[in-house]
Amino acid sequence: MDISEVLDQLESSKDGLSRDNASDRLKRFGPNELPKAKGRSAIMRFLVQFNNVLIYLLLAAAVITGLLAEWLDMGVILAVVLVNALIGFIQEGKAEKSLDSIRDMLAPTAVVLRDGKKEEVPARELVPGDVILLQAGDKLPADIRLLKARDLQVEEAALTGESVPVEKNTEPVEKDSSLGDRSGMGFSSTMVTYGQGRGVVVGTGKDTEIGRISEMLSGVETLTTPLLKQLGRFGNVLSVAIIGMAAVTFAFGYFFQEFSPGEMFMAAVGLAVAAIPEGLPAIVTITLSIGVQRMARRNAIIRRLPAVETLGSVTVICTDKTGTLTRNEMTVQTLRTADRTVTVSGVGYAPKGKFHQDDAEFDPHQDDQDVLELLRFGLLCNEAEVSEDKDNWTAQGAPTEAALVTAALKAGLEQKKENERYSRVDSIPFSSENKFMATLHNDPDGDGLIILKGAPEKVLEACSDQRAGQDQSEIDAGFWDKEEERIASKGQRLLALAVRRIDTVPDQLSTDDVQDGFTMLGLFGIIDPPREEAVEAAGKLIGECEPMKECDSAGINVKMITGDHVITAKAIGLKLGIGDGETALSGKDLDTMDDDQLRERAAEVDVFARVTPEHKLRIVKALQANNKIVAMTGDGVNDAPALKRADVGVAMGRNGTEAAKDASDMVLADDNFASIANAVEEGRTVYDNIKKAILFILPTNGGQALVVIAAIFLGLGAADAVNGFSLPISPPQILWINMVTAVSLALALAFEPAERNVMRRAPRQSDEPLVSRFLLWRISFVSVLLTVGALGHYLYMLDNGATQGLAATVAINTLVFGQVCYLFNSRFIQESSLSRNAFLGSSAVLWSILVLAVLQLAFTYAPPMQFLFRTEGLDAVTWLRIFIFGIILFLLVEGEKYLWRRTKTLH
Repeated sequence: MDISEVLDQLESSKDGLSRDNASDRLKRFGPNELPKAKGRSAIMRFLVQFNNVLIYLLLAAAVITGLLAEWLDMGVILAVVLVNALIGFIQEGKAEKSLDSIRDMLAPTAVVLRDGKKEEVPARELVPGDVILLQAGDKLPADIRLLKARDLQVEEAALTGESVPVEKNTEPVEKDSSLGDRSGMGFSSTMVTYGQGRGVVVGTGKDTEIGRISEMLSGVETLTTPLLKQLGRFGNVLSVAIIGMAAVTFAFGYFFQEFSPGEMFMAAVGLAVAAIPEGLPAIVTITLSIGVQRMARRNAIIRRLPAVETLGSVTVICTDKTGTLTRNEMTVQTLRTADRTVTVSGVGYAPKGKFHQDDAEFDPHQDDQDVLELLRFGLLCNEAEVSEDKDNWTAQGAPTEAALVTAALKAGLEQKKENERYSRVDSIPFSSENKFMATLHNDPDGDGLIILKGAPEKVLEACSDQRAGQDQSEIDAGFWDKEEERIASKGQRLLALAVRRIDTVPDQLSTDDVQDGFTMLGLFGIIDPPREEAVEAAGKLIGECEPMKECDSAGINVKMITGDHVITAKAIGLKLGIGDGETALSGKDLDTMDDDQLRERAAEVDVFARVTPEHKLRIVKALQANNKIVAMTGDGVNDAPALKRADVGVAMGRNGTEAAKDASDMVLADDNFASIANAVEEGRTVYDNIKKAILFILPTNGGQALVVIAAIFLGLGAADAVNGFSLPISPPQILWINMVTAVSLALALAFEPAERNVMRRAPRQSDEPLVSRFLLWRISFVSVLLTVGALGHYLYMLDNGATQGLAATVAINTLVFGQVCYLFNSRFIQESSLSRNAFLGSSAVLWSILVLAVLQLAFTYAPPMQFLFRTEGLDAVTWLRIFIFGIILFLLVEGEKYLWRRTKTLH
């Protein structure tokens, strides 16, 4: 809309509102602040931690042990449940702060015109129709339509992803222009970096662009993780199986073995306690927590515990460009003079890099004075500086100008010395209207020098000739137009530079002095380049490698989603191996697609440019609708809704906004895309270790349950005056094995390092069962071996005149030592454990066995333990039989592994 139309519609004027009118509007529109969403209370967040089928099973086990009057065991189980809940509660303590972070970004005060006079008011009191004044350093307090703009530049990276400040003007734009192209608008929470302006407020509070993001964020559904889904399904199946087994065992014992209903109730309780893996939730939580610590050492800070494992199943990574794949530091990469193109290496503001022409190293001091002068005069016609602080180079001033300074420093020029040699007399600052900057200098030879730097079309208008070495010829505008097009096609922004020498130096520089008579020196091609480590990481994840460069394929699709221009996005994507450099979808393209069309195109296209927060959210949803596990990276407020919706939201720690961090599951401490590849590796390792723990724990439960079932089916339950109805192993003894021995051993598997092929395999399917057919076979096989050993030894002891207590103690220690030997098998699911590394390669395994040995000896020989668990001491010959059984079990499992590997090889 035209400015006059805007003011008419808002019933305002260029002099603003009256105080009374503003007060009335404040009552009508409400304060300029985001509505506070009601979050979950701390109590509700704590109670939610119990909403898990395995936790229900644990609580059921606690009730059962309470019914058995085994108060100590009930206390242990409840303690495990509480610890599990507390860990989750603490990890998720900051998960509800996203809206607060966005709310805090609003400016606290604003300078407005009320009754035609300047007045500073709290930002929350702004209303539509207010006219506000802006200057460099101001944070915009609301969405505004600009009425005046003098050299106004606004930093919008957090909202649009634009890597450099945007030039603003007062002209209308197309109605369907993307957010980054609305040059006549200013948006709440963005920052004025240069110039001055005046604008009329058109949106406050939730009616601003940032308000819409806030509403989107509050409405975004957080998805459950693959592991939680799998554990849920596994818990459901396991609970049904346990109830079914208990019912069948009860019926068989009562109807066929003629045990009493009371005895069968106790047997069914014992079976249920045996089959429930009480230690599994604790092991899963501890394994995830260890993953958190490992990731933290690799600069990935986890905010929500299940995200650790979800990283291992990610199939698509959607990444922001600015600051994530790139450094958000503009860099000169191309220098073009009339007779040569020179490329510049190095990234960011550190003055480290070399010059090359046609792949040969180039020295600006020796090979071509034109290139050196282009760099020197780019340094002189400049307001920026770069400085080093603790090995970190930063820029003061406009990013594009800082890029010119850095390029000159790479050539060995010194800013202070050059400014002294060519002392500046006057300057014309850059303005969005003129699109150039000009400076007047004293030449060392005593003459005057005017340097003109700016948009190529403006600089070329002022040029009459061009320099090529020692020669000067008439300007060839067609040549420069072609070169501009060629360099721009690489996604680089262009600046041209020209000079005019004058005999006498005036006191002031006027616009008349920069209209004509200049000599074109050349062009600068400037870009926010990809991080070198991001290029490597993208190759590692995608599996597309440069020749002769080893790189593993994790089979993950990487997509770039940015608010930057399409040409820039395609060029950066091509350098990273993301996309083909030709295909990209813009925000306008996405607006023409329905959800089904987007689902189809999102699977094919890897580069998305000029997108809004809604587009990012739609892309993530479209990929998830294709059954993809999506990780989304970002640092701006505009990324927050998509970060929250993604299966894993990854925010930047250094340059990321608080809104992005709080919406995320993981924060990268070093803002480095390469850290995501490390996190994926750790996530896969965590999942492997959880599978190993399940593979280790469940045979213990299976073995104990089968001992109880076999005892009932074989009529082995006995009644005596001391113990009443007794099984080969009693419920308290079962709980000892489940909660103490199994957990202490399984915990060692949480510390297992990554297997060699962890980043060479494709991501697992999201619907892959936690316990596959192979794992089910292994669990059943080992359960039968443990049952045969424990029950066989129990019956052998009874046949040789042992008491039931002694026979039960032997059965328990047989089970436990079988587990110790099986722990070495479990370190490698399919690979052989017949190696020195398998036995001595993990200090955690050795320590866990040592701890278990102490506990088990106390269980067997300590009088208090003998009283609590009705155990008796064993002699050396009995221990020898137990050791022999453990070794046999280890060798049988290794034989099964060998046959499995051989079968796979033959197929």
